[in-house]
Amino acid sequence: MAGKPPQSDPVQDAPQVSEPQHAAAGLPAIGHTLRMAQRQMGVKRTALTLLRLNQKDGFDCPGCAWPEPEHRHTAEFCENGAKAVAEEATLRRVTPDFFAAHPVADLATRSGYWLGQQGRLTHPMYLAEGADRYEAVSWERAFDIVAEELKALASPDEALFYTSGRTSNEAAFLYQLFAREFGTNNLPDCSNMCHESSGSALNETIGIGKGSVLLEDLYKADLIVVAGQNPGTNHPRMLSALEKAKAGGARIITVNPLPEAGMERFKNPQTAQGMLKGAALTDLFLQIRIGGDQALFRLLNKLILETEGAVDTAFVDEHTHGYEEFAEAARAADWDETLTATGLTRAQIDEALAMVLASERTIVCWAMGLTQHKHSVPTIREVVNFLLLRGNIGRPGAGVCPVRGHSNVQGDRTMGIFERPAPAFLDALEKEFGFAPPRGHGYDVVRAIRAMRDDKAKVFFAMGGNFVSASPDTEVTEAAMRRARLTVHVSTKLNRSHAVTGARALILPTLGRTERDLQGGGEQFVTVEDSMGMVHASRGRLEPASEHLLSEPAIVCRLARRVLGEGSRTPWEEFEKDYATVRDRIARVVPGFDDFNAKVADPAGFALPHAPRDERRFPTATGKANFTAAPVEYPKLPEGRLLLQTLRSHDQYNTTIYGLDDRYRGIRNGRRVVLVNPEDARELGLADGSYTDLVSEWKDGVERRAAGFRVVHYPTARGCAAAYYPETNVLVPLDATADTSNTPASKSVVVRLEQSVTN
Repeated sequence: MAGKPPQSDPVQDAPQVSEPQHAAAGLPAIGHTLRMAQRQMGVKRTALTLLRLNQKDGFDCPGCAWPEPEHRHTAEFCENGAKAVAEEATLRRVTPDFFAAHPVADLATRSGYWLGQQGRLTHPMYLAEGADRYEAVSWERAFDIVAEELKALASPDEALFYTSGRTSNEAAFLYQLFAREFGTNNLPDCSNMCHESSGSALNETIGIGKGSVLLEDLYKADLIVVAGQNPGTNHPRMLSALEKAKAGGARIITVNPLPEAGMERFKNPQTAQGMLKGAALTDLFLQIRIGGDQALFRLLNKLILETEGAVDTAFVDEHTHGYEEFAEAARAADWDETLTATGLTRAQIDEALAMVLASERTIVCWAMGLTQHKHSVPTIREVVNFLLLRGNIGRPGAGVCPVRGHSNVQGDRTMGIFERPAPAFLDALEKEFGFAPPRGHGYDVVRAIRAMRDDKAKVFFAMGGNFVSASPDTEVTEAAMRRARLTVHVSTKLNRSHAVTGARALILPTLGRTERDLQGGGEQFVTVEDSMGMVHASRGRLEPASEHLLSEPAIVCRLARRVLGEGSRTPWEEFEKDYATVRDRIARVVPGFDDFNAKVADPAGFALPHAPRDERRFPTATGKANFTAAPVEYPKLPEGRLLLQTLRSHDQYNTTIYGLDDRYRGIRNGRRVVLVNPEDARELGLADGSYTDLVSEWKDGVERRAAGFRVVHYPTARGCAAAYYPETNVLVPLDATADTSNTPASKSVVVRLEQSVTN
């Protein structure tokens, strides 16, 4: 049997620290995976569940969006994927009795780790206005409550419909359809907080806001640049792909402020040799200062321009626009400024240049280390410039590769979860469903928080996720949520957002990715889109955690029928019974999904069309790939300050905390740590093991403090520090966002470290 959830909240501010590791996976990963899975699921359930994970007849991992290889291993999952499944398939339950014993005020004092460890939600729960605890409620009453509040709004734009990236294509399509038929484009989603900068930059430069490579391209590449990303923790199965690419002759440059064990050496647990010896992945480690990436790529572009024969002039002439303006800006790049911005040496940059010039096929992969800065969009545009110069978009083994974290965040956007929808998408909706969708732009995440704060939004409905913990400026976000008339969360497990409520609140329990979905039309499956634009089916096999759960599509359809009533011509009841009917409509609305039901019958799935990749056609305003020329930006630090990046521990997926260890970084049994370069720490008088408060400094003059963090001397880049979120989200001002994309700038927060007042 699985173990019981913790009764008391473990102390998280007394971590034990040892030396960081220099290899990832191997036997320790197997042991850790099995121990955590068995504690949650028991032995038999662990075996039955994990062997279905990422298989062609099984269910898609809810942990990340890394694509499946054509030939899949029996154990086609990573350590963190197994943790995600164990959390969902747990035998622990949160029943109405739990809520009777724990008032909301008590839940609000608990850590995110403790809340998540309690288990699966079993019943719809309602917090009435003025009540101190949730009580069980029928589904019919729950939908009535939502309908009451939505119909009482002065405008549909006073409602917010948030989406987490775990939502399936079918549920996402239905959700945006309901929101737009209700009358609003207020569809903020988790993309707003992670890869919005990627989409903004790529749409402008190549005409489509997605990566241009498939998994097999990694195996054909000569050079792979991994920038601002930690695959060993955030996308562990990527390490297998990098290992295979290395075996095929690829070289790897890692660009990161922190050394990461997975990029040093990968001990593949699926092979005997991998377990014993492992594979060294990184050929060149560029330990860059936080936010210096644009300066690095700008200088590399200058050096490429200065090297005879290095530019693919035929590609540039035929397929690009804006080259001359870009080249003028690139030639002005300054060595001294670049060395200051990056913290690198001239020798390191020269070595990187030599590897770039020796490569005929180059891929650049990145994640939040590039997307969450004020200047993130210009940075990613500069990455595109770097690839365009040598013709590295639109040919095998080359291209842009933004690596999405959440399992279907890319699919949700494809399905229309976007506050600024394209007119063509709205035209297709109108033609298919016979109503006039709203045309005005809605709120993204940051604007949604402001709207609640300013009483411009009164109902908040979340399809999955943990909005309160995921969002920046924690105190502002929580105060904004509490101003709402109604907050609703469709969830599988308890989280912090359930304890930060509007005047009324609902928790609606839903099926997980692992669970069988039986509707009136029989057993259903859903689909997801991975980080590389492949769409495939996902079929849950476990019995639902409770007979009172509804699927996400069923929740949307029933809510839509209750709110929209007889005036809606959309066949919501038909959609709930048979998801194939939803896919038929998707096929007529969303480009690339023609014959959707037939295509997804292929166990391997299918690739969505990508004009730059498939035919070197760039659907931009100019009809070509666009070079851009933006001023070089990088953070400047006042004396005595550090630049903080927020990051995940290894026992964490986004805001879900699986455990209190960060094994590869040598942190155990705690989360309130700040990683500081030993030389910086000595200059600031911060002894290893001492405690400090982190205080962020922003132009509004408001003091934001995260108290009681243990100082860990760690080999970070000079002037830089790192600490885990969501504990440090309190330090990220709501108005500190990326230009153009409005993504919170969580990777470059200026902080001062003060002696802790709590230790």
